[in-house]
Amino acid sequence: MRHPIVRSTLPVVFAALALTACSGPAGDAGSESGEPTAAPGELTGALTIYAAASLNAAFDELAIAFEARHPNLDVLPITYDGSSVLVTQLIEGAPADVLASADERNMKKLVDAGLTLEPVDFATNVLTIAVAPGNPLGIETLDDLADGATETADGLPITVVLCGPEVPCGDAAQSLFAEDGITVTPASEEQNVSAVLTKVGRGEADAGLVYVTDVEAAGGEVDGIEIENADAATNVYPVTALTDAANPEAASAFVEFVTSEEGRAVLASFGFGTP
Repeated sequence: MRHPIVRSTLPVVFAALALTACSGPAGDAGSESGEPTAAPGELTGALTIYAAASLNAAFDELAIAFEARHPNLDVLPITYDGSSVLVTQLIEGAPADVLASADERNMKKLVDAGLTLEPVDFATNVLTIAVAPGNPLGIETLDDLADGATETADGLPITVVLCGPEVPCGDAAQSLFAEDGITVTPASEEQNVSAVLTKVGRGEADAGLVYVTDVEAAGGEVDGIEIENADAATNVYPVTALTDAANPEAASAFVEFVTSEEGRAVLASFGFGTP
């Protein structure tokens, strides 16, 4: 991700010298070269964020807004993937300051490993059925995805793709199938919801279960079919600063920003609910 934000490249030590040697009037921020310097207590350095794939569009916007507030801080390109994948990487030693998960189950693995401060719930999401634009197969309910329930124009069973059961979107899907008492055999199980959406959007699958926010962000590449009892498997999203964060001040500030009124407004604009 490249944000259209001017970032200072001055070393911290030079910023300190500039503050002590400044001959300008009080409150005159800046160095002799005209570059901005960090005020006392201002966030500096880099911030590394890991976030669930379904947060892609929303967190990109949050990152831009956060950098705008802290011009001496560099929010690095966010790593997006399935929550289970991200948690595994962090437990194995991948460096990060913040994790935003699409479920509490995977976040608990970090808590149990002693790698996270107290997580904060910041959003909710539910599943929907993604289909080709115009819904050519006339899929109306979750039952239409059951094995043998719907056929293509050629008389073949429809192709359904899902997230793997270890991924939040896959776990929620299995909960809904159990609730309805149906069996759905997927053509593939993906490691994140973005992969499911991509396969449906490209016509490689007839249907898939994704979050309502993913359909909204797809910009018409797929249609969403509402699942009547989707709230029976609502995903709650927690965010946390990590105990071994390289930039703990920035990590804590970003968590506060995500859970602030402004942060929640951004999330709501992408279709996320409030926990």
